[in-house]
Amino acid sequence: MLSWKKLLCDDRIRSFRKASAADLRSEFEKDYHRIIGSASFRRLQDKTQVFPLDKSDFVRTRLTHSLEVSSISKSIARNAGRSIIQTIRDPEFLPEYQSDICDILQCAGLLHDIGNPPFGHFGETSIRTFFKENLPRFTYIPEGTDKAVPLSEYLDPQMMADLLHFEGNAQAIRLATKLHYLVDEYGMNLTKALLASIIKYPVNSLEIDPEGPVSAHKMGYFYADREIFEDVERSTGLDGRRHPLAYMLEAGDDIAYLTADIEDAFKKGYIDYEMLLHELETEDAYIPDTEDGTEGSFYTAIVEDLKRRYRTAADGGQRDPASYAVQNWIVSVQSRLIQAAADGFIRHYDEIMQGVFRSDIFDGTGAEPVRKKLGDIARVHVFMSRSIKTIEISAERILDYLLNSFVKAAIYYDTGREMSPVDARLILLISDNYKAAYHIHSKDRPEKEKLYLRLMLVTDYVCGMTDSYAQDLYWKLNGRIE
Repeated sequence: MLSWKKLLCDDRIRSFRKASAADLRSEFEKDYHRIIGSASFRRLQDKTQVFPLDKSDFVRTRLTHSLEVSSISKSIARNAGRSIIQTIRDPEFLPEYQSDICDILQCAGLLHDIGNPPFGHFGETSIRTFFKENLPRFTYIPEGTDKAVPLSEYLDPQMMADLLHFEGNAQAIRLATKLHYLVDEYGMNLTKALLASIIKYPVNSLEIDPEGPVSAHKMGYFYADREIFEDVERSTGLDGRRHPLAYMLEAGDDIAYLTADIEDAFKKGYIDYEMLLHELETEDAYIPDTEDGTEGSFYTAIVEDLKRRYRTAADGGQRDPASYAVQNWIVSVQSRLIQAAADGFIRHYDEIMQGVFRSDIFDGTGAEPVRKKLGDIARVHVFMSRSIKTIEISAERILDYLLNSFVKAAIYYDTGREMSPVDARLILLISDNYKAAYHIHSKDRPEKEKLYLRLMLVTDYVCGMTDSYAQDLYWKLNGRIE
């Protein structure tokens, strides 16, 4: 059974001296200030959420999305914490823990996408595709030999798998603990409870199991960061299990992006009120109200709420009743899903605390059909649209070119071997902080691991780019000088 006392561990990777009594902030509140004051967090304002390279000021960026996830996740924690105390009556969950889990999830929401590359989730796909297609093409001559070996044959299986299954979630751990140079090589030096809560997948790249529990569907940490992962696991008592707060964070992320995708798509004209209502009413879960006004289901209540808001706006003389209805409906849907997530967590509380829960906290609830339908609408009417696909092709070419250029340059960096003038100049473009982190963490490592860490140095650099920076660098390296 997991212990809340250990789960809420406020130790940090680097030991530190507790603040004086004059500082009334908890360690988790201090985490919040470390995150929002970081350049890595600020860069999220120019990273894609859904619409790559979009110039509109009303669609979400990674920054606004992260703020929304932070708020929603904190609300789920507040509702769930109250129920643990009042309904579950778990004696190990002390009253002060309710504010702690709210503070942790507020931070986790800000942090959960901080490692994502430019151009949204398509950026992650582009990185995976690049390594899958190109690792056999790049070669390395090991010291003491004169034979070039393809990287796909030279690297160890987990090193290879890290690149082929690259994940922004794992990169977030890497950035927070190593790459963000605050004082030293320990990154932001956040609390272990917070770090554990953002590891949604406590498995490495060789342990991924798409058919297994939800916590094993993707990679949660890189081989390069295995020692940090093990430290966090020991301190929080997880032993390979998912942190309970990770379930709330995942639900908060789902609620934020599902509702935001619909609102942004509506504002950009990808869908309209009639189309949205039609799509919602085609779901099997929609059961029209009976004549006495009894609502048929959770799903039905949400659909009827959209229609009611439209009627109210139209009857009230609103200039644009459709826009009024959809935007206010989105807020209502978020509120309902927040409560459903908290209820789902409580329903599965024992399984979660035993570390045996295999699904997510929406599964089996009335909110599950709503989540599925909103996702289907966004996928069909937004992500499959011609304009999005066109922009994604441009983004893929940008990342493919940058990765190809910098991987080639990094292969023999820091080996003492001669590099071409172009490759040497490309290495100079990489952040000094990232190169410093590489030198610290590659010291005294075997030759093969150093090569792997140089490849990680490239993904570190690319993931740290904003959409605009990546696009601008691509053009400059291709000869467009302003």
